[in-house]
Amino acid sequence: MFFSNSLENQLQRWNETISKQLNSPHAYIRRGMVYFQLAKIQESIQDFDTAEKLDSKLTPYLWQRGLSYYYAERFAEGAKQFEIDLTVNAQDVEETVWRYLCIARLSGVIEARNSLLPVKNDPRKIMRSIYDLFAGNCTTDDVLTVGKLEGLKGDFYSHLYLGLYYEAEGNLDLAKEYIVKAADNYKIDDYMWYLAVVHKNLRGWN
Repeated sequence: MFFSNSLENQLQRWNETISKQLNSPHAYIRRGMVYFQLAKIQESIQDFDTAEKLDSKLTPYLWQRGLSYYYAERFAEGAKQFEIDLTVNAQDVEETVWRYLCIARLSGVIEARNSLLPVKNDPRKIMRSIYDLFAGNCTTDDVLTVGKLEGLKGDFYSHLYLGLYYEAEGNLDLAKEYIVKAADNYKIDDYMWYLAVVHKNLRGWN
């Protein structure tokens, strides 16, 4: 399968790079991302941790580790990572939504919504709509409508985050429906598309 082989080739290249540059935090981050795309969650976290040890200034930029924490079910650490990320990227809806998702798994959706951090000026209309959904200020249909207006990428993000929203709510049938559509029908060249594939595969939603 080309998708898998391509990632395996990337992994091999980063292995070779790291063998020559043992102290390159960038190389560990990139290999960690490939590990995640291959659904090797623990290996990805180890590489992100190594990058942080090599350069502690990277901590608020390791959003990828926050995603890996979520799939490792290390939700408290995930929430903390996204909180730190927001100190350098306060306009990114995804950081606060993933923090919400971690808190929802720890303490329930009411606590997650009550502690949803404010985000202003995310330039992406679809992400502003997704924020409104998680804040309880719009409907799922509103999100789908905005996504459709934004084209392929908008459709992908609307379906991915609706799936994540429904999973947090405990509605696994709708979660599966939207995540599978995001992965299968709206392929984009984006780390988050790989996340949708990883999510689908880890849940056995094939």
